[in-house]
Amino acid sequence: MWEIIPPMATRPTSAGPLPDRIRHRFPIFERLVYVNSCSQGALSDAVRESYAAYLRHWEEKGAPWEYWVERTEAARGAFARLVNADPDEIAVTTSLSAGVSALASGLRWARRSKIVTTDVEFPTVGQIWHAQESRGARVVHARPEELERAIDEDTAVVSVTHVSYRTGERTDVGEVVRVAREHGALVLLDAYQSAGSIPLDVKELGVDFLAAGTVKYLLGSAGLAFFYCRRELWDRAWPTATGWFADEDIFRMDASRYAPSPTARRFQSGTPPIPSIYAGIAGIELMEEIGVEETREHVLHLNAHLVAGLDELGGTVVTPRERERHGALICVRSNDVEELVAALGRWGIVTSERDSNLRISAHAYNSLEDIDLVLEALTRHRHLLA
Repeated sequence: MWEIIPPMATRPTSAGPLPDRIRHRFPIFERLVYVNSCSQGALSDAVRESYAAYLRHWEEKGAPWEYWVERTEAARGAFARLVNADPDEIAVTTSLSAGVSALASGLRWARRSKIVTTDVEFPTVGQIWHAQESRGARVVHARPEELERAIDEDTAVVSVTHVSYRTGERTDVGEVVRVAREHGALVLLDAYQSAGSIPLDVKELGVDFLAAGTVKYLLGSAGLAFFYCRRELWDRAWPTATGWFADEDIFRMDASRYAPSPTARRFQSGTPPIPSIYAGIAGIELMEEIGVEETREHVLHLNAHLVAGLDELGGTVVTPRERERHGALICVRSNDVEELVAALGRWGIVTSERDSNLRISAHAYNSLEDIDLVLEALTRHRHLLA
């Protein structure tokens, strides 16, 4: 049974215009306090209806593949708008892993063999790079603050996360790009924990590749991701992890040769994840309507309120405090994080954990009242904070 929740502490209670405007579109808030967008965005009415639309189209038309291919192109265009890229620079994939794997399989390691990455990356990225060791690559892990010293003239790729899933720390992408350029290295940015919560502009960032998915702050579902490749680099990679939707002409149906698309579509593989594409378009369009920049400012305000309350409790905030050094995710050290997540769950508060840290991640739909309730619950379970 859930614990009886006492009255909240005296704190500011104005939800603000953003959650007031959109919160009704996310039914989970009728039952729970959801602050776990770093794992999965809350389900909206738009995304639920998108799945219903997919089923209607399937039922009514049987196999409307021309329309479904058009939906794939719509998803490509939606993500291109989000990151200020050209649609031809975007591949539609089933996961971040699929896009990065296609890139890794298409690079050659004879002239430059070194891949530099950090020790706070999501496992899939490091695993993909280490899989290239059998092809002659070598992988070097560095702490984020020591990254510059690890990059040298043998470095082929610098692979970094924009926001760490373990700590919430945000990478200074501009500095990484500067150092990589000085040594002639390419830069891959994992933007899964930032897309939808921080404005992204690939031209301003200066990265060569960017990968992200829709399941978190872009409010879609699992099974859809995107891979950006700067157009000047299309010919640098010839992926061996491929499929018919990566071909220069998918409707030629020619199994007798390998002829990848001359655009970023060469990083795609097989049949697109059509149901997830419906949901992904709905989620991205909803975030466009809400506004990523407004979301960023709103969440920064919520996080400042959260960190101030954690300081009052004497909690250990692992995430850097400066606004330019963290994303939406705030991580708090715990001495029994699994029990703490379960205890908050009994209060009807949904969180998650990684690496002994409690993860609290607000989004556009969260209010100060949500944060107050989190702080009240943490006060009751202060003994579980490290």
